[in-house]
Amino acid sequence: MLKYRLYIDEVGNPALESSKDPRHRYLSLTGIIMELDYVDEVVFPELEGLKRKYFHSHVDEPIILHRKEIVNQKYPFHSLRDENTRKAFDRDLLRFLDKLEYTVITVVIDKLEHKIRYQVWQQDPYHYSLRILLERYVLFLKDLGLTGDVMAESRGRKEDMRLKRSYERVFKEGTEYVNCQVFENYLTSRKLKVKQKSNNIAGLQIADLVAHPSFKATLARKNRQGLPKNFGGKIAHILEKQKYYRSASGKIEGWGRKWLP
Repeated sequence: MLKYRLYIDEVGNPALESSKDPRHRYLSLTGIIMELDYVDEVVFPELEGLKRKYFHSHVDEPIILHRKEIVNQKYPFHSLRDENTRKAFDRDLLRFLDKLEYTVITVVIDKLEHKIRYQVWQQDPYHYSLRILLERYVLFLKDLGLTGDVMAESRGRKEDMRLKRSYERVFKEGTEYVNCQVFENYLTSRKLKVKQKSNNIAGLQIADLVAHPSFKATLARKNRQGLPKNFGGKIAHILEKQKYYRSASGKIEGWGRKWLP
């Protein structure tokens, strides 16, 4: 039987405090769903080829793609300071993200709106967002009659423990709409996998590349705006065209993109 994995990346601020400053107002979790044999046989080798082509990545010292460093053209991505190289890399990266087989789910919580509406937090915003993300992932697996597990990038000991506890709580208790038995039936592990960036995991790198554009797209659509005109907007266009999880009728909102509260 095919086995899937949800690779998670976060954007924004997970703290309880909120403000009108967009850097602190929102928390976004994005999950990339891929079949594990496909990751091994297709995704990883093609991603490594892309990194070798532009950044001279080597198997002994692999380059780890990180969106923020790429955008700022910092070492080891300084070759992108050359305009022709940057344009070629952007073109190849978009083609790569377009042709790959994966499904995206993004959950965004507006912490300021939540505070205004409810006054107090019934649960940690990170747990709240993760609960909704896992709920949709399990429904994805249930629809296909498949199983899978979950992996996130390590953020430090304290953050990792919080994420693991949140995962275990959802696995054990279920959610308002999906009971714990469904989670047990379709998730193959009651433990969240947490890995260091240096492990060179293809799924986590793709999640890192996609998470910020997906957050911006979710925010734009919530505000009834078009997608950004920048490179991130081009990634978001790919996601809207074919990558977001959606209903049988093709609806993205509430399925592949969920706005909270």
